[in-house]
Amino acid sequence: MSETVAARRRGRGGGGAARRAERTAVRIECAKYIERNIPNFEVLNEEALEIIEANAETVLEEIGVAFVDNPEALKLWRDAGAEVTNERVRIPRGLAGKLCATAPATITQHARNPERSVEIGGKNLVIAPVYGPPFVRDAQGGRRYATLEDFHNFVKLGYMSKWLHHSGGTVCEPTDVAVNKRHLDMLYAHMSLSDKPFMGSVTEPVRAQDSVEMCEILFGGLNGRTVMTSLININSPLTFDATMMGALEVYAKANQACIVSPFIVGGAMAPVSVAGTLTQVMAEVLAGVAYSQLINPGAPVIFGAFVTSIDMNSGAPTFGTPEAANITYGAGQLARRLGLPFRSAGSFCGSKLPDAQAAYETANSLQTGLMAGVNFMLHGCGWLEGGLVASFEKFVMDADQLGVLHGLAKGVAVDENALAMDAIREVGPGGHYLGCAHTHANFKEAFWRSDLLDYKPFETWSDEGARDTQALASERVAKLLRDYQQPMLDPAIDEALKDYIRVKKDSMPDAFI
Repeated sequence: MSETVAARRRGRGGGGAARRAERTAVRIECAKYIERNIPNFEVLNEEALEIIEANAETVLEEIGVAFVDNPEALKLWRDAGAEVTNERVRIPRGLAGKLCATAPATITQHARNPERSVEIGGKNLVIAPVYGPPFVRDAQGGRRYATLEDFHNFVKLGYMSKWLHHSGGTVCEPTDVAVNKRHLDMLYAHMSLSDKPFMGSVTEPVRAQDSVEMCEILFGGLNGRTVMTSLININSPLTFDATMMGALEVYAKANQACIVSPFIVGGAMAPVSVAGTLTQVMAEVLAGVAYSQLINPGAPVIFGAFVTSIDMNSGAPTFGTPEAANITYGAGQLARRLGLPFRSAGSFCGSKLPDAQAAYETANSLQTGLMAGVNFMLHGCGWLEGGLVASFEKFVMDADQLGVLHGLAKGVAVDENALAMDAIREVGPGGHYLGCAHTHANFKEAFWRSDLLDYKPFETWSDEGARDTQALASERVAKLLRDYQQPMLDPAIDEALKDYIRVKKDSMPDAFI
């Protein structure tokens, strides 16, 4: 037998095996970021918008904002024409808006897999998971402090979730790793366990610098590209602390995107009224964005608005409320008038469990975000207990429902196929559409289908254990983690990242405060 014939026969056998492997392989799907084909919902008329904008300028000019423990920031503001008294910066009317004009309207965040890169701005919506909880919850172990293993599992779930476009940042706080070193492990997890875009560290300026340097290794140099977003919270009311501003300075200089986001609990950190809160939000964002442009004109920045109200009986934050929705709608209008991408909304709820309260409040917040024109949605899945807990079950429950947002954002098609006149003619009076040609041609893509919820007959549902949604979600968490396949990372880059982390960790003792 010649080598050629033998090779051909081996090829036929290998091809069959390859085809069988392909049929049984796990498909890891990732939907493109949402491109809205629906209008934004607007609650403020032109007069109201102009009044809020004018009042925000008055706040900046007459009351001012505090830049705490940051003499360099005070010098930059003074040189730009602001009045600086101690740490209070009063910004002349029109100056902040003029500075904001250099910020881009749309941001491309590059992922290490170019197919996963996202466009933040315009009619687009990019969704990232929950950010920051020190606790995690699952049906087996209950509520507990988060570990690095939990963090790894959340990153894997984010990678496996079709409707989630972004890996996020501090999906939970791995409390078993030293505070001054955990950012290195979190960044490495996003870089190695996923190939979706991710966020940088902001808890110290030096950690922001570590994030930039690790990205230079991962991407082979940044070359002006934006490869990270970062969350820069303002200490509302009207206070900019040195830690957050220090991180902003690092990222702005490196052309990495910052979400300048007031942290508002209405009635505690802002007025109880919608218009008053929007005035403060606008003033704080104007000052923060303007400062980023003083650091580096043209630096990418996102107009943020994390807003909730307060329960006046318990003092606890509340979510999914009409007041929060109206603030989100109004902030979206203000962001668009400023020409900036908009961050707000998420899977917000105050519930302790992934139950009906969590579902109601989350659904209200998610759909508000879609209708408000949000461009970057942090906390898109997994949020529980007012943000104190990252829930594994709720993560997959929310991630499944993000598919609804994709479907709503498509709008209503009115082309020849969608109008379905051929189907209406074929079926006629008294018939049904199950067997008609139009249904056969379209049924696979006609309707959004949940990968989680149960639509089986009662008898089947009962025979299978009468499982509620949390039980179904637990099962899906386990399945996704079983099916997880790590995306390929160049071994040389991987080793360089590990070396960087090793050197950094060895350079300092552990600190847990």
